[in-house]
Amino acid sequence: MLTILGFAMIATFLVLIMTKKMSPIAALVLIPALFCVAVGQGAQLGDYVIEGVGNLAPTAAMLMFAIVYFGVMIDVGLFDPIVRGILKFCQADPMRIVVGTAVLAAIVSLDGDGSTTFMITVSAMYPLYKRLKMSLVVMTGVAATANGVMNTLPWGGPTARAATALKLDASEIFVPMIPALAMGLLAVFVLAYVLGLRERKRLGMLTLDEALAREPEPETVSTGAGGAGGEDRLRKGASAPVGGTGTGAGTDADAAADPAGGDDDEFQGLDPNRSTLRPKLYWFNAGLTAALLTAMIMELMPIPVLFLLGAALALTVNFPHMPDQRARIAAHADNVLNVSGMVFAAAVFTGVLTGTGMVENMADWVVGAVPEAMGPHMAIVTGLLSLPLTYFMSNDGFYFGVLPVLAEAGAAHGVSPLEIARASLAGQALHMSSPLVPAVYVLVGMAKVEFGDHTRFTVKWAVLTSLVVLAAGVLFGIM
Repeated sequence: MLTILGFAMIATFLVLIMTKKMSPIAALVLIPALFCVAVGQGAQLGDYVIEGVGNLAPTAAMLMFAIVYFGVMIDVGLFDPIVRGILKFCQADPMRIVVGTAVLAAIVSLDGDGSTTFMITVSAMYPLYKRLKMSLVVMTGVAATANGVMNTLPWGGPTARAATALKLDASEIFVPMIPALAMGLLAVFVLAYVLGLRERKRLGMLTLDEALAREPEPETVSTGAGGAGGEDRLRKGASAPVGGTGTGAGTDADAAADPAGGDDDEFQGLDPNRSTLRPKLYWFNAGLTAALLTAMIMELMPIPVLFLLGAALALTVNFPHMPDQRARIAAHADNVLNVSGMVFAAAVFTGVLTGTGMVENMADWVVGAVPEAMGPHMAIVTGLLSLPLTYFMSNDGFYFGVLPVLAEAGAAHGVSPLEIARASLAGQALHMSSPLVPAVYVLVGMAKVEFGDHTRFTVKWAVLTSLVVLAAGVLFGIM
């Protein structure tokens, strides 16, 4: 019964947010609460929620201060040269911009932290997409999928979890997987190229001067790429879209999410006259950011502590006067509240899913459903199972709860734990768009894209990328 209710809870949640019958925060809280009562454990709901909140509190703290930190870096102009350089190189060509998004996300993903990757990528690319009226779900989809492939780095999390769960060396898992992961990353670049061509066909090509002079159309938003199933919708209840083509924002709530009053400010990252610029402190800010990322990679301190210290130092040095500091914090309060609120809401979902035993029962059912004849092919089975299981549960739940069972089943048929461990990494391209991954809320929140729109657009491409990684692993004899 717990197995059925677990799958029903996840399906209900996904249907409600993808059809926009409920907001993600409301669905993350109310759906698991109702199902907790349905399984007869309503009295323990408070304990499950508190445990879930406790587990995700460090993540929420990290995101809060990371958003403030990178928000300040945007304000002071740290990323302006990047934006200018990309725009100059791309010459306002949508295809190059989408490919550039994939390349930038992949490079920044080397730090091993998805939230940081999305903050930097969106900070640099969002103004370009808005000014050229490109689809923002293309940006979030490409960035999430590229980061998912790179998330398999040993310091990214999944590889270390697989190594710990199966008592293996992380390098023995990861190094042979490099050719397959390279094929996955190549698939992301090909995907970006194809989606970019669609955007180019929809929007055309502009010169750099034309792009900078182009006026945004705040009345129209779009749920997706024009050539990839997107549809135009109105922002403020107008009877017809202005201009005929969508801007690609992907949400009806943009007006509410942008209290500054609209798209006139969306391209301010290239405004050389904004009052928050600190050109004399550019190298200090660049050095501080480099030091922060280095400290993260070297794990000198917990990430929440690093971002807390970094945000405090960035505010103090760049804006020494208290009114200026309060203004900067207020300017980014919307993003902080939206993202941290989403994380704590997700804590309810994960707390109930784990506390009631739904995750454990679902995992046992899936493993038990594997036919005996598939035993010699348990590596491929593991790779295929990693797609839905890492999407519907946390990496901890999959790697520490399910993977050892799969490895034991494989060992009974002569499949080595190393092959099982490598195959388990195949689903990470899809995992990074899971509603249980806090970083994805940073991505959609900063890009002002509805989570349901992002999910509808991204899942099919992420699944395809994961299958490419799995197929390449089989082809190269890695698993």
